[in-house]
Amino acid sequence: MDLVGHSMGGNVVMSYAGVRPARVRRLVNLEGFGLPDSAAAQAPARLARWLDELKTPAPLRSYASVDEVAARLRKNNPRLPQDKADWLAPHWSERRADGRWHVLGDPAHKLVNPVPYRVEEVLAAWRRIVAPVLWVEGADTDVAKFWGKRYPRAEFEARLAQVPHVERLLLDDCGHMLHHDQPAAVAQRLRDFLG
Repeated sequence: MDLVGHSMGGNVVMSYAGVRPARVRRLVNLEGFGLPDSAAAQAPARLARWLDELKTPAPLRSYASVDEVAARLRKNNPRLPQDKADWLAPHWSERRADGRWHVLGDPAHKLVNPVPYRVEEVLAAWRRIVAPVLWVEGADTDVAKFWGKRYPRAEFEARLAQVPHVERLLLDDCGHMLHHDQPAAVAQRLRDFLG
């Protein structure tokens, strides 16, 4: 199979391709940089926080109109043109019985991950990837905005260098939501790569 993932999804497809290498023909990772390494000593506090968060899961915000959903999309990504936000909004949310528009997301994404992110374990999987990998990123993505100094760009480069067959693509005039910022360029490159 071919796998494509963005952000967290990029991390998921990379891990899967390393765990089940014979099942993956080609893989596209759209800015799935991974996370800063977690120390073993952080594990008890993370698990305790996760258990506490399970008691009162954080709900996803709802909106009075589909136009408010479009405005939220543009707030998250100011590069997103209004016409694309207007098209995405009713696909990204649904109107429910209360008359409000609810985002079609999983509120569990707001919970802390109870399992520490251990880079050596992740890299053990990445090294086993046999499929060709296309790494795509936006030229204007600032990874320091996500993690500050806890996960410098040089560390990511060292991680990606562990993947056996990587082709890289840097797309101009876009950031982390590159499939929103440059949808035609992303789609064309995926078509070319996935054949």
